[in-house]
Amino acid sequence: MTEMDETFRRDEMRRAFVSEFEQTLEGRLDRYLEIQHAGIVAHHHFSPASSECIDLYRDGYFLSAVMVSQAVAEGIWRFVLERNGQPSSDDRPAIAPTLVAAGTITRECADAFIRIWKSFRNDVHHMNPKVATIPFKTLAQRNLQDLGVIERELFAWTVTEPGKMTPTQPKYWDTNPDGTATVFLRNPWVG
Repeated sequence: MTEMDETFRRDEMRRAFVSEFEQTLEGRLDRYLEIQHAGIVAHHHFSPASSECIDLYRDGYFLSAVMVSQAVAEGIWRFVLERNGQPSSDDRPAIAPTLVAAGTITRECADAFIRIWKSFRNDVHHMNPKVATIPFKTLAQRNLQDLGVIERELFAWTVTEPGKMTPTQPKYWDTNPDGTATVFLRNPWVG
């Protein structure tokens, strides 16, 4: 392929990408805004995946958004158990009421975890035939909204003095010796 052919090909692809973006922009905006995700969360190993999940949903990759939301919820669940000195259990829905009773998480947060776990996890991850019947757009929307509930609860913060964020639940934030913490910043106008 000549340099001229490559330049022509790149220009054609650029026009196609721009056209596709312009045609899908309003839907992407609508999906991004309907999620109500947390704009700032503590920076942990699952934070980038959580943000990628939001982008997948925004861009219309609903099956992938479901898969990633399930994985992120499982990662956050293990994180909550570890930070609270609780043993892990494969029967997550059974242990959730214990955490609610102990005041570790709210009923709303527990319900959000449970809905994500029950969102056809095994069928989706193992690509069972049932995936052909799952309404992925609706399921992805609900999972992302539930993930937002979980993150807003665990990583809630307030401004206690100008320019200073104070975590509502510091056990879920890794605070540095100087009192600062690394955050994962998403679009600050949403959440």
